[in-house]
Amino acid sequence: MTASLDDKTRAIVTACVPALEAHGLDITTEMYKRLLADPAISALFNSAHQKNGSQPTALALAVLAYARNINSLDKLGDMVERIAEKHVGLNILPEHYPHVGTALLGAIAHVLGDAATPEIMDAWAKAYGFLADVLINRESQIYKAHEAAPGGWAGWRSFTIQNRTQESALVTSFELMPTDGKPVMAHTPGQYLSFSLDVPGHGNQRRNYSISSAPNGHSYRISVRRADNGLVSGWLHDSAQVGTELQVSAPAGSFTLPSPQTEPVVLLSAGVGVTPFIAMLESRAARLAAAAQGCPAGAQGPVHFIHGTDTPQTEAFGALVRSLSAKNVANADIFYTHTPADALASQTTSGTTAHAGRITPQWVKNNSPADAFYYICGPEAFMQDMIAGLHAAGVPEDRLRHEVFGPATTLDDALNAA
Repeated sequence: MTASLDDKTRAIVTACVPALEAHGLDITTEMYKRLLADPAISALFNSAHQKNGSQPTALALAVLAYARNINSLDKLGDMVERIAEKHVGLNILPEHYPHVGTALLGAIAHVLGDAATPEIMDAWAKAYGFLADVLINRESQIYKAHEAAPGGWAGWRSFTIQNRTQESALVTSFELMPTDGKPVMAHTPGQYLSFSLDVPGHGNQRRNYSISSAPNGHSYRISVRRADNGLVSGWLHDSAQVGTELQVSAPAGSFTLPSPQTEPVVLLSAGVGVTPFIAMLESRAARLAAAAQGCPAGAQGPVHFIHGTDTPQTEAFGALVRSLSAKNVANADIFYTHTPADALASQTTSGTTAHAGRITPQWVKNNSPADAFYYICGPEAFMQDMIAGLHAAGVPEDRLRHEVFGPATTLDDALNAA
């Protein structure tokens, strides 16, 4: 049981909010400089997120959210769950937390200087210890659940690439089967896998990729976009062939549909943000097929799939989406930002409508049920535009959920992203 924070500690942390607003990024940047000086700790982090500064930004936002809400910690539930799921995917263990605490407190003292009084440092030591205990306890629960699940495991497990499929000009899928030939645990569509990869010349790299297939008990599929100058995505596209072994942790993440799903759902994506939704659509198709055979499949509310891409050549899973929409798995609208309308006739099929131009929040709102829940995934700018636009169009905040592929970049991401 995690002990509660005392009133004095919470008051001091609350009083530090202005300092965090002014210096939070300086503190977390200094913290990571100290933390990553240890090679064993450095290996736990995504090096790309360190180089582009997104990881210190995400931590600064999380610390600020924690300080602002320290008197109403129930508001941090989504943030704690997202962090815990990420930590489990990366195999963060209780023994790692003291290293983080030492680096964080050292960074606070370094950046704030004389303002970091003994009283303030003591309060932050207690506040960090409290949050660390919350995360350690939740992560322990997730690890145990993974180990106990049929086909489940804890830590890293060797998987072998069984197939590669070119889904579009930029996206390649990799089918992964456990090297030991044993079953795999059933993921919840929308979850991701975490990878520990040894990239020649660059050492160990950690990455997360959404699972782009329905649960089947024997394999997973990930679908990876070749990023501009992407170290790991480039290696996967160019060097990871059939037979390559990869180290994988158990499925994690909370960007998932409710079960049962009774209310209308809008799946709104752009680019490679489609991947978790493909898993959801395939799983829905399997449930509908089971129901048609007289098997119990649970409630199935309507699903509207809306996706944006540049051209038909950049559209991943286009044929699969059309096949599923023709079977009434979902209604689909595909927007092509760089393709004129007169070139899209062949892209409109039974259940799928092609559009020229960009998705707009107002179009989404106008073409969705009033009681729909919105699941949003794609590039950061796309998600922020959709979230802000749907808010402005009158969609309540509690009906919007979004996935963040990398570290949070806004306070809303830190608090509310799945």
